[in-house]
Amino acid sequence: MISLKVNGTVHEVDADPGTPLLWVLRDVLGLTSVKYGCGEGMCGICTVLVDGRAERSCVTPVESVQGSEILTIEGLPEDHPVKVAWTELQVPQCGYCQTGMMLQAVDVLTARPDIPDGEMAAAMDAVACRCGSHPRVIPAMRRAAGKMKEETP
Repeated sequence: MISLKVNGTVHEVDADPGTPLLWVLRDVLGLTSVKYGCGEGMCGICTVLVDGRAERSCVTPVESVQGSEILTIEGLPEDHPVKVAWTELQVPQCGYCQTGMMLQAVDVLTARPDIPDGEMAAAMDAVACRCGSHPRVIPAMRRAAGKMKEETP
C-alpha cells in the first residue's frame, strides 16, 4: 500500500510503486481532471502540483510522492486568482489542457507574481495547447498575479 495526500486527503492505494502518478490519480482515485497527453512529460497536460511545484504526473512514479502534498485542480479553491482569471477572461477553448495550464500558472505565479510577460510566456510554453488558447493565458496570468499581490501581506 502506498499512502498519498491528494487535495488534503490521505489515501491508501494499492499500486505498483513504479506506476505513474497520473494513472493512480485517474484510475484509482477517480480524479479525471488530470489528463493524459504525451506520456513522456513533454506536453504538460498532466501537470499537478507536488509540494507546490508543477510536476508531470505521467512520468512521476507514485512511490516518489509519498509524504508529499499533491494538488489537482479539484483541490485548488474556486476563488483562487488563477481559476477566477481563467473564467473571467474565458481562456479555455476545448479545455483538455487547461487543468495542467492552470496548475503550471499557479506554480509560476506563486514563485514570482511580478514575472515579466516574456518570462511568463516562456514558462507557459511548457504546456501544449492544440486549440491555441495561449494568447489568452498571459492576460489571465497578469490578472491573477495582480490579485495574488493584493492578497500577499
